[in-house]
Amino acid sequence: MSAFKKVTEQQSNYRHLENMSTGEILANINKEDKEVPLAVERAIPQIEKLVGAITDKMLAGGRLFYIGAGTSGRLGILDASEIPPTYGLPYGLVIGIIAGGEIAIQRPVEQAEDSWEQGWIDLTQHNIDDKDVVIGIAASGTTPYVIGALQEARKRNIITGCITCNAGSPLALTAEFPIEVVVGPEFVTGSTRMKSGTAQKLVLNMISTAVMIQIGRVEDNKMVNMQLTNSKLVDRGTKMVMENTGIKDYEHAKKLLLQYGSVKKAVDSLGK
Repeated sequence: MSAFKKVTEQQSNYRHLENMSTGEILANINKEDKEVPLAVERAIPQIEKLVGAITDKMLAGGRLFYIGAGTSGRLGILDASEIPPTYGLPYGLVIGIIAGGEIAIQRPVEQAEDSWEQGWIDLTQHNIDDKDVVIGIAASGTTPYVIGALQEARKRNIITGCITCNAGSPLALTAEFPIEVVVGPEFVTGSTRMKSGTAQKLVLNMISTAVMIQIGRVEDNKMVNMQLTNSKLVDRGTKMVMENTGIKDYEHAKKLLLQYGSVKKAVDSLGK
């Protein structure tokens, strides 16, 4: 693993950042960020294969796990946490796991990512089995916590994917469905929370959104199963009920929405 060359750790294309004006710093960061969606676009064939595998498993009652350390782990938790309110999917079907546990969401936990065994131990706390899918997230593609988890998952015929920003990494070679988004050196050398983190977030958006559409959590272009957790979502849902049913009375549509708990159920109650 020591001989593996990480593009993510290569020297920045920019020197003496401290001598740049604020405008120059921002313009150069933006210039680098423009490369990210192009790198993601090149990885779409890989993303498509993984989405298909996840969709099949979730339609059969399986779950989706994200596992990572540091920024990568936090991004997985972020994506997982947004699925229930956005798509009305029950909690516990998309799960984010981070090296070091909940405390690591806000504060680094020293050496948590260096254990080859702990990732799998953390997955077993959720009774993971071959109905599920686990995606390892690591910009470097060399994180022991993540690689070890995927190795053990594969031994048990659990479908594995990964999101990494180095081609041919140990993690990509471990995963059954690797996604490699090579964005090049970071603006600040080795600061993979920047372009690499942005790339991982874009890919996670694509994976979870595509899967939710494929398993029927979206109708037309609407989040018809979103949870009514605040007034903004209730207002949005009420307007969607009005649009889908032709109801003109806002309060009537809102009453239906709150009675049935989702746009889909409210509309279905009227036989639409």
